[in-house]
Amino acid sequence: MSDFNNFSVLYNYFDNEDTLSIFTDKEREDLKTAKKEILFKKGEIILEEGKNPTGVFLIKEGTAKVYKVGFTGKEQIIRFLKSGDLIGYRSLLTGEVFGSSASAISDVRVDFFPGDFFLKLLEQNSSFSFEMLKLISKQLGDAADTIITLAQKTVRERLAEVLMLLEEQLGLDDEGFINISLTREEMANLIGTATESAIRLISEFKNDDLIGVQGRRIKIVNRNMIKKLAHVS
Repeated sequence: MSDFNNFSVLYNYFDNEDTLSIFTDKEREDLKTAKKEILFKKGEIILEEGKNPTGVFLIKEGTAKVYKVGFTGKEQIIRFLKSGDLIGYRSLLTGEVFGSSASAISDVRVDFFPGDFFLKLLEQNSSFSFEMLKLISKQLGDAADTIITLAQKTVRERLAEVLMLLEEQLGLDDEGFINISLTREEMANLIGTATESAIRLISEFKNDDLIGVQGRRIKIVNRNMIKKLAHVS
């Protein structure tokens, strides 16, 4: 399973004035002027599959999910988004409609940058263009890793890996639970199995004292065994 997308060039500038920036003074001012802050409530759509892009979204606070809807109408989660992630740029660069949707899992605050401004910035700032190229290249590698994981790992191994990635990328709450609440169907989507299989596996992990479960909340209890199952270093 691939690591989750993270892009912090824009985020670091707005989050920390002391962070070295690849932007000129004028570009910094233009960024401040161009951005529009938007708040999406839990469950609201941030961008929708099949719609034309009008700009890019920089996640500032909260958690969202990126997903596609299959031919049967079933939702397939692709990845999660957190603070620092940038979305919407691929469709903007290719001139295509959005290939997936994104919706807020919690209340999400974003900075929206219009498409014309974003493309102009790419044309004028070679350092920024290079950062985008690195991001796209990383995502291609992540996609390949995901294909290999789904093809070669067992469902039990995939569950262990997903739990580790969720913990690493989304963090823990005050009680040590992974900082996200997922339905069993959503968990099944992540590991590529039926909901019934996901329910059974989570129960097995709990009975084996690998994880703790409280409703939809999960925490890793036996980290060494989870890492061993996931085949990660």
